[in-house]
Amino acid sequence: MTASTSQAPQQAEARLGDVVVHASALQTSTLDEAIAKRYGLERSGRVAMLLVSVRRADGSDAAGLPVSIDATVTPDRGTPERITLREISVDGFVDRVGTVQIAPPESLRFDLVIRYGNSTSTMQFTRDFFPH
Repeated sequence: MTASTSQAPQQAEARLGDVVVHASALQTSTLDEAIAKRYGLERSGRVAMLLVSVRRADGSDAAGLPVSIDATVTPDRGTPERITLREISVDGFVDRVGTVQIAPPESLRFDLVIRYGNSTSTMQFTRDFFPH
């Protein structure tokens, strides 16, 4: 199953049974200082954050469910690179966060493979980054 791109083309969402996965990417320089600190991230125009949220369909946290996510990023005319995702607990929810070095202006394609139970889903979206 391929995830449909949501209204904003630079993010994606997929549903696997009773789990909804939402992925987005942004330059860490656009994060509020307090939020960057919560996520343990450096604010930089040369670092992009991939944020993956896994929730139950009712909106509650899906921590503890056997959901695995593999993520890669591919720059234009480049080769795919694996993104290491780490779990971060914020406001009672567990998100997965990974970072990649960027050289704006550039366009990156993010590919995710999500496994939950016997289901597997893929999602893909492109994010454009500009100098800040």
